[in-house]
Amino acid sequence: MRCIYILPIGSIHQPILRTVAQEITLRFNCRCKIIPSLEAPSYAFEPDREQYSSGKILKQILNNETLCSLLKGTVKILGIVDVDLCTPILTFVFGEAQLGGKAATVSLCRLRQEFYGLPPDPKLLLERAKKEALHELGHTFGLVHCSDPKCVMYFSNSVRNIDVKTDSFCRSCSMLLCENKQSERE
Repeated sequence: MRCIYILPIGSIHQPILRTVAQEITLRFNCRCKIIPSLEAPSYAFEPDREQYSSGKILKQILNNETLCSLLKGTVKILGIVDVDLCTPILTFVFGEAQLGGKAATVSLCRLRQEFYGLPPDPKLLLERAKKEALHELGHTFGLVHCSDPKCVMYFSNSVRNIDVKTDSFCRSCSMLLCENKQSERE
């Protein structure tokens, strides 16, 4: 049976992984399994920026021998990290995905209230993590950013955008997601 795998990279708390897995199962109507973690992504550290390259993390997921064998029968794989991510053209990203591909990654770092000097809010962290996981996996199913600020596929350049959007796909994105999931099965 095809499955979406969640890959912790570094130390990620189990309640976060389980919550994200439950949401993925619900929204994508697909089995979701948490697999053993990889070591923290020191290979992706960009010293000049003091951040981690999301592209290097995606590449590691796709080039890992063990993970490659899983991907043959897998719908998708979502790496979850707790480091600050960047890309060459953006100062930070909450995650990155291969558009129409197999792999995505999400960072919890900037989803935490503590990043902004505020007290921890575990419930808010879980809500943000679910939304960003759905968003990045949506990209792997071929969805692009949506203009509806309530749709989970809306582009978020701040946590305020994440907090405003829902954890649901709008009607247009839902229809496209169904079409793309069907074409992947064929």
